[in-house]
Amino acid sequence: MERRLVAILAADVAGYSRLMHADEESTLAAWWSARREVIDPLLAAHGGRLVKHTGDGFLAEFATAQGAVRCAMAMQTEMAGRDTERPAEDRLRFRMGINLAEIVDDSEDIHGDGVNIAARLEALAEPGGICISRDVHNQVHHRIDAVFEDMGEQSLKNISRKVTVYRIRLGHAPAAAAKPGPVRSRRRLLAGVAAAVAVAAGIAWTVLDGRAPAPRPQAAAPAAETTKQAPPDPAEDTAARPGIAVLPFSNRSGDAEQDYFSDGMTEDLITSLAKVSGLTVVSRNSSFAFKGRAVDVREVGRTLGARYVVEGSVRRSAGRLRITAQLTDTQSGHSLWAERYDRDLGEVFALQDEVIGRIVTALQVTLTPTEQASLGRSDTDSIEAYDWYLRGLEQHARFNETGNARAIEYLQRAIDIDPRFARAHAYLGWAYARAYLFNWTDRPEEALQRGFELTRKAVDLDPSIHTGFFILGMVELYRREHGNAIAAIEKALELAPQDADNLVMLAFVLSYSGMPERALPLVEKGMKLNPSYSHLYVQNLGMTHFLLGRYGEAIAEFRQVLERNPENTQTRLWLTSALAHAGLHEEARWEADELLVLDPAFSLDAVERYQPFKNANDLNRFIAGLRKAGLRKAGLGG
Repeated sequence: MERRLVAILAADVAGYSRLMHADEESTLAAWWSARREVIDPLLAAHGGRLVKHTGDGFLAEFATAQGAVRCAMAMQTEMAGRDTERPAEDRLRFRMGINLAEIVDDSEDIHGDGVNIAARLEALAEPGGICISRDVHNQVHHRIDAVFEDMGEQSLKNISRKVTVYRIRLGHAPAAAAKPGPVRSRRRLLAGVAAAVAVAAGIAWTVLDGRAPAPRPQAAAPAAETTKQAPPDPAEDTAARPGIAVLPFSNRSGDAEQDYFSDGMTEDLITSLAKVSGLTVVSRNSSFAFKGRAVDVREVGRTLGARYVVEGSVRRSAGRLRITAQLTDTQSGHSLWAERYDRDLGEVFALQDEVIGRIVTALQVTLTPTEQASLGRSDTDSIEAYDWYLRGLEQHARFNETGNARAIEYLQRAIDIDPRFARAHAYLGWAYARAYLFNWTDRPEEALQRGFELTRKAVDLDPSIHTGFFILGMVELYRREHGNAIAAIEKALELAPQDADNLVMLAFVLSYSGMPERALPLVEKGMKLNPSYSHLYVQNLGMTHFLLGRYGEAIAEFRQVLERNPENTQTRLWLTSALAHAGLHEEARWEADELLVLDPAFSLDAVERYQPFKNANDLNRFIAGLRKAGLRKAGLGG
């Protein structure tokens, strides 16, 4: 039994029984979609831990009240924008309650009056609303830019004392406030590093956020640096390639647990089409932002910069696989090709090849001999191994410790069934590397070495899979093998030249390898190729400008990232150092104070250990800025 002080978030779906009675299948699908696309990613992004699901709701804990409130506000804001095509009374809307109290953790559940109070506060909330206790209000009202309405003392069921309650009025202020809230300190500063890598890789997803936000008003930076040059045009032939987006195939199996299979097939189509040099393929991150939404293909085309869109559905039942697929011209709205398939599940790989072939033919794209050979084969012929692989990817995408452990288990099962399954080796290697980066293991160095061995074997098994080289490059970077990391990412880019994530990851590695001047045009080109780029593309751009000494531009870009994700400790580190180097000492000191709120156990030693710079001068300059802001080996100095 463990006792600790935590912030408790209790939530349930308003009118769930009525919704289930009216349309059980649709309600279950919406609930599972909300869990996958809103609840799990935002809990991970704000440092929360899911304690349990409660049928029509969930219970989560946070190390701080600020993290819990920011997460709840972000969830309610996100849910308010979903399913807008449905009548208001038919949409999923959560009620949420937050309390700060000591709990007892028995490793399976959490207990105590504080948990009961959080549940009673949730019952007081309106659909789409949040109620908090006075203890929570005292912690957050001066840090979060929101309207707090005093509801006075309330009598709560089965609670002997009255509790002062506050209602958070959403809509008066953005969920991402000017001042950040903390994440769980045990994740430390390396969590931000890994988050930046994973998002740039298009693997994480916890943080799929569409277009980068506009910068907030900021203090004046040095005059010579305040004018930002427009990014250069991408390679001359890019405009000649047709742009195509593959939207997430809908799961028509009647079982929300089968989402992993339809999502996995979608990702395989994206990965395969990215190998075609004659196409510009919208990244997985951007396409999956449309998951679960009724869309107009013309609007999708404008948003993603895609001339063509692929849509479809998957139904898996009793050993059969039914797939519909359609290719649409987003300018005219006309369907160029559509097909319905009904096959044995064992034919899934041949079916994927057939769909890709029909798309390429419809677009009149000429394949090179290498592309023809690559598109015509799979790295496994085992349906069972492939199924475990897709289950592993689903857990991998949850981007939390539990999901990572399950991903390792499921991907290992896939390899046990088919020892030559290259992609399973690659993602298993990345799961071990994540355990190192996020401190999810008691043996970090062994985890990193295991990650290297698996990813190295993946590319040996199948040197045509660009994701294998992509992951190998990330692992090599954190092994401080910078030359090998660059070579691996360049190979991934050679295999998938129009993959924006490859470009941005190469820029990331080049920046840490002492070559920011080479990195800058790659980030800018990646942003052009992926118009709905993640805000962590902006993070990489800011890092590159910092290393080039262009601190004013770096400051603006880091602030863009923090507008979207104020708990990103890695970004705040870079911003603190940039402000100090730009002579904005008061702001730098404020950011340093916030870092200590984010991580009371902060240490410059940890920063130096987990920043994979090749050149000592780059590391020393980065650390020097943090020292100018008053940060020392442990906390703030005098």
